[in-house]
Amino acid sequence: MAASVEHDSREGMDAPQTAVEVEETKTFKDLGVTDVLCEACDQLGWTKPTKIQIEAIPLALQGRDIIGLAETGSGKTGAFALPILNALLETPQRLFALVLTPTRELAFQISEQFEALGSSIGVQCAVIVGGIDSMSQSLALAKKPHVVIATPGRLIDHLENTKGFNLRALKYLVMDEADRILNMDFETEVDKILKVIPRDRKTFLFSATMTKKVQKLQRAALKNPVKCAVSSKYQTVEKLQQYYLFIPSKFKDTYLVYILNELAGNSFMIFCSTCNNTQRTALLLRNLGFTAIPLHGQMSQSKRLGSLNKFKAKARSILLATDVASRGLDIPHVDVVVNFDIPTHSKDYIHRVGRTARAGRSGKAITFVTQYDVELFQRIEHLIGKKLPVFPTQDDEVMMLTERVTEAQRFARMNKFLEVESIVEWRIHSSN
Repeated sequence: MAASVEHDSREGMDAPQTAVEVEETKTFKDLGVTDVLCEACDQLGWTKPTKIQIEAIPLALQGRDIIGLAETGSGKTGAFALPILNALLETPQRLFALVLTPTRELAFQISEQFEALGSSIGVQCAVIVGGIDSMSQSLALAKKPHVVIATPGRLIDHLENTKGFNLRALKYLVMDEADRILNMDFETEVDKILKVIPRDRKTFLFSATMTKKVQKLQRAALKNPVKCAVSSKYQTVEKLQQYYLFIPSKFKDTYLVYILNELAGNSFMIFCSTCNNTQRTALLLRNLGFTAIPLHGQMSQSKRLGSLNKFKAKARSILLATDVASRGLDIPHVDVVVNFDIPTHSKDYIHRVGRTARAGRSGKAITFVTQYDVELFQRIEHLIGKKLPVFPTQDDEVMMLTERVTEAQRFARMNKFLEVESIVEWRIHSSN
């Protein structure tokens, strides 16, 4: 049964309609998903659809354009992948769907989900992103995959320079994390892409926030869309325990080491504001014997994927990342998120802490607040509508770590320009 639709006539004719939330328990079959894809969902451990999937899938299967507003970790990849694969089964065709994403990591992740859901029906995907050899991508496009997942810049390169490649027969366009695509100044590229794909297509636009730029894009790219919003106010997941620590800036490293010791045995995602600080802190923690691994924009694509895979496979328990990694990455086992550097945009706080307490599990988030961060922290509390408790620490125990941390800081400064992996090899050899 499709979700019923109410039309808000006050906002003019091109205002999107809004899907009414349906609360009763449903299965993917109830939503209209074909049996072979329901089996694929079972194999992936998707026992029941999430809220955004319950709202979006039936409408997408009816052929409607969709604006999906959903918080991170809400299952929105499934909300667009299942209707696309369903339609592909009915009318098989090459170069059937295009998914635009803001980051390379997210593109690989979406591709993984498409391939997992479509493994029994032989779905082929191509990931077209920067940082990877253009020639191998051209060869992948020449094979005419069913689904292309791309970042806008590299896709334009191929549309302009790869002989024989075009998207003139495209049936589906998805813009995932549209707010970030536009915030990263991809507007020109998106406009170019919209000009070279058919007007007669289905379009799904997914975004965590409805910004003015997203509204403008919606008017340009979607026809009579239905809006599926599962969380209109900014909120963090109920099972997330959130804390803050008010500390002098010069003791941040020491308090971080204390927390990692106190909560040992958990997996951590630590957010830093710059690539430099991510690398420095990874070196510092490595020197103190922690299995830390960095993920930031200055690393090569293969190193970034390597970091991500080691962390996913639990070969490393601490991932240090900049905000490039904070949205859309499906890392299933983060127990604790540490905001080592407080986010300058309050909304980024929601996305960072959305790495933990996913899919009904509980998790912790700890935000470091120094004397310079008070105003930013107050803005975060105002945005989420709650006052956070202090994370309990034993200050005398923290201070006992100072000497070792100072020594590790010196080591990190000296080796800042060396690759982290080579440091590990050096430490392993020197300990043998």
